[in-house]
Amino acid sequence: MKAYYDPQHENHHPRFFLVRGERRDSTEVPERATRLHKALEVAGHEILMPRRFGRDPVAAVHSADYLRFLEEAPAAWAAFAGSSPEVIPNVHPNRHEAGGYPESIVGKAGWHMADTACPIGPKTFEVALAAADVALTAADAVLGGERAAYALCRPPGHHAFADMAGGFCFLNNTAIAAQYLRKHMGTVAVLDVDVHHGNGTQGIFWQRGDVLTVSVHADPNHLYPFFWGHAGERGGGEGEGANLNLPLPLGAGDEDFLTALEVAAEALRAFKPKVLVVALGLDASEQDPFNGLKVTTGGFARIGAAIDSLGLPTVLVQEGGYLSPALGPNLTAVLGAFD
Repeated sequence: MKAYYDPQHENHHPRFFLVRGERRDSTEVPERATRLHKALEVAGHEILMPRRFGRDPVAAVHSADYLRFLEEAPAAWAAFAGSSPEVIPNVHPNRHEAGGYPESIVGKAGWHMADTACPIGPKTFEVALAAADVALTAADAVLGGERAAYALCRPPGHHAFADMAGGFCFLNNTAIAAQYLRKHMGTVAVLDVDVHHGNGTQGIFWQRGDVLTVSVHADPNHLYPFFWGHAGERGGGEGEGANLNLPLPLGAGDEDFLTALEVAAEALRAFKPKVLVVALGLDASEQDPFNGLKVTTGGFARIGAAIDSLGLPTVLVQEGGYLSPALGPNLTAVLGAFD
């Protein structure tokens, strides 16, 4: 399988992570991509650099105010005496009857950042743009006739809304690829298998019936993102019925995940998409530090086989999956199913 990767990801190394009120080191570190890249090499996948698409495909998903914020925030933040090295919000309006868009960078940070798990450093925006290019290049490969292509994106993207970062994510690589494919191929479906619900992707396509979004993930009553990802969320307006959430109990393993995937497959077949974008989180692993689900490496191979059996041109976009001995083998297991 052709795989796409950009070493620029190393220029984004978030330091701040707040866990139950304690400051900890972030789990979204450059070594994630280094290990995944090594796994690709060992498995013999062809690894290619992405091409540059400019900002138009990104602007087709994300608002102008938000993109301007991501680009300008580090310098504006640094202009404040005593500011932290990274942009980290300390106030969140949650948009409830908010009076208007703030002028202060402190207010803008709260407006455009859902939580404290997405600190913005000096290079974050350009690295996020490079990750979007990785996803777009994989999408282009499928447009060009490849049966499947893999995008090693870092930072991940599926928690990013049209105008809001969150959960390690800034630009929604999965949604950007899906929108690009929608423009060129017709109906598109997104299947998210990350342990965390892809709330940003759901939000971006919530009002649309031309993109089906399906997510298998750990129960958000007990795991991030908490406020989204419940079974009753079906889409709104023209998108009603085009969103399917399949939450699993904490600690669920291979069989529960694959049973949910069968339900997802039924919905995908009924929708009849021309192409599939997979938000490929590997953090459902039994060895992942987030400890939400208990999928084995053999289970990931079966997940890959189940996705491949749909018979659709497929773009696999890397989302979560954090440092553990199983990280590389789990990627190899999924991609190996497409051989």
